[in-house]
Amino acid sequence: MTTLTAYIDGIGLLGPGLTGWSESERILADLVPYNNQPTVLPAPALLPTAERRRSGAIVKTTLATGLEASNAAGLDPATLPCVYSASGSDGQNCHEICLTLASDDRHISPTRFHNSVHNAAAGYWSIATGAMTPISVLCAYDASFGAGLLEAITQVVVDHTATLLISSDTTYPEPLHRTRPIPDNFATAMVLTPIASAHSIAKISVSLTSDAALTMSNVELEQLRTSIPSARSLPLMQALAQKRSARVVLDYLPPLQIAIDIALC
Repeated sequence: MTTLTAYIDGIGLLGPGLTGWSESERILADLVPYNNQPTVLPAPALLPTAERRRSGAIVKTTLATGLEASNAAGLDPATLPCVYSASGSDGQNCHEICLTLASDDRHISPTRFHNSVHNAAAGYWSIATGAMTPISVLCAYDASFGAGLLEAITQVVVDHTATLLISSDTTYPEPLHRTRPIPDNFATAMVLTPIASAHSIAKISVSLTSDAALTMSNVELEQLRTSIPSARSLPLMQALAQKRSARVVLDYLPPLQIAIDIALC
């Protein structure tokens, strides 16, 4: 089976009790206890005032983690091709559109409409960073992080260029929450490169496997992993935080999972 190899040069992470990679790294390395608190959404950096007012949770998480990863890698985000993967669009925006359609006045505002599309966050990323590089936008329901990782590392190998992977999800208000019970907003990002650099954290070799996915020993983190598609990345993030060479297996599309062999740089 084909194995694809790349280097991780930067990481971004944002979720419940996980505010940025520097803080999350200590939590995932078991140096400080995990405290499950609602995700803190930062102001959408770099966006012009008009776009900042229109941005929702999925834009804020995308910008925060994408910029954190690219800054950690020492790379200008405007120069990076990007793979953006999410299991859906902005949950709150979807809820507001449904409320409008169920009311007597069914006129949907242009802002609500353009924020409803799946690739809206990718568009805001281009506006914020000034990037003119290609962005591939994917959705694979609960397998969205895995699909994004496979696409990003394929681009690194085939095009021999650094690529930014961003995977994000947002929660839905009731009554949509009963059907799609994502508990909170979550996003992760990684800069993948074809060759090692001074910023490289680890070399990863990625392949498909039928082995069972790795779980989190912390009950609350395991709940995040199983309930938020982009949080399927947590076993990989934990191995990187613990600074250990390891083999982790992430959930993908049954019966296939994604095996990642990690070698520290």
